[in-house]
Amino acid sequence: MLKEDYTINITGRQVYEEEDTGEVCLSTTGTYSEREGVRFIAYKEYDEEDPRLSHTAVLKVEPGKVTMIRAGSSTRLILELGRRHFCHYDTGFGSLTVGVFTSELKEALHSRGGSLEIKYTLDIDSNLSSSNELLVEVIPLPEPRC
Repeated sequence: MLKEDYTINITGRQVYEEEDTGEVCLSTTGTYSEREGVRFIAYKEYDEEDPRLSHTAVLKVEPGKVTMIRAGSSTRLILELGRRHFCHYDTGFGSLTVGVFTSELKEALHSRGGSLEIKYTLDIDSNLSSSNELLVEVIPLPEPRC
């Protein structure tokens, strides 16, 4: 088990139509590490209906590319600047394939945390489903004093 020694703040915004928007905010603890130039942000997502159930979510950050993986599901979103990928997304009621196009990816991560800003669209059968913005902040927890 990894030591959860970072605060992970995630803000996601979705626009379905001009008047139909949604925002989700999550603040949790998690881990942040680097291996061979690749950074990993891992945290738990809890089930809304049963908070005792959780899945680990991992953001794998490479230059110009972020891969979002959820353990225990088929969800794997590839967010690569300027490219469209077909990805599996598990809705909880079933899995579907979505097109993901990343128009903006700003990575400001360093050895002790930082941030990611991503703008992307999702499409189903080549029809725009939503425009999305994702902000991820990785902040070290304070060191214990004794």
